[in-house]
Amino acid sequence: MIATVQRIGEWLPRGWGDMFRQLGLYVFADLAYEFARGLAESRPSLAFANGERVMDLERGLGLFFEPSVQAWFITEQWAVDLANQIYLNSQFTVASAFLIWLYLFRNDAYYFVRNMLFVSMGLALVGYIGFPTAPPRMFPEYGFLDTINSFSSVNHDSAVAKLFINPFAAVPSMHCAVALMIGGAGFVVTRNWFARAFWASWPLIVAAVTVVTANHYWIDILIGWFVAALAFTIAAKVIARLDPEAWGWSRVVSGQRLQA
Repeated sequence: MIATVQRIGEWLPRGWGDMFRQLGLYVFADLAYEFARGLAESRPSLAFANGERVMDLERGLGLFFEPSVQAWFITEQWAVDLANQIYLNSQFTVASAFLIWLYLFRNDAYYFVRNMLFVSMGLALVGYIGFPTAPPRMFPEYGFLDTINSFSSVNHDSAVAKLFINPFAAVPSMHCAVALMIGGAGFVVTRNWFARAFWASWPLIVAAVTVVTANHYWIDILIGWFVAALAFTIAAKVIARLDPEAWGWSRVVSGQRLQA
């Protein structure tokens, strides 16, 4: 048993110690998220009022099109089922699997992407605390349908789901922010043309399903992408200065060139 543990530790890019440090950082980030979620959930009336404000802004711009888009897709059962599955798995299954793969097989790139994700989470928490917002699915009176509850085996309102879902975290869309960050990173660090095409399209796919499932307004998507861009800038221009040899974006790019 001990020999097996040692062999696995030798296979890991930086040993057991570093792996447990990474896990600890994600646990800390999750605790911060839970704290922010508690603050948001304590103000449901504000969250619904903010949802109304977002929709009023879209109406004022003449771009309140989400109910019409969703209504078209709902007529195609296969499209709704696919959208539900992508939405349910993009944030945890796909993103987590990508980070594990990145850590194990493109370790040079992992630390920059990790820093970028943590910065984005911090920025999102500011939004969730300062501007808690009810998502479209909570406004059936405007033509929205919660496709997750209606067409899948997952219930947004169940006790189990509430352990993992912040019901008032519409602004910004972290589904879209994370999709853009891992999509961009995946495009850079992969070599197979199919993988690169997939990661290049991933942000647009996730953006589409957040509208189809009535989990985000289009404004949330744009703000989520802005958060991702700002997180990239902070990770590349500020955090990387603390340890450029380990955390710099140039290390990610140069590592890809060596592997090409």
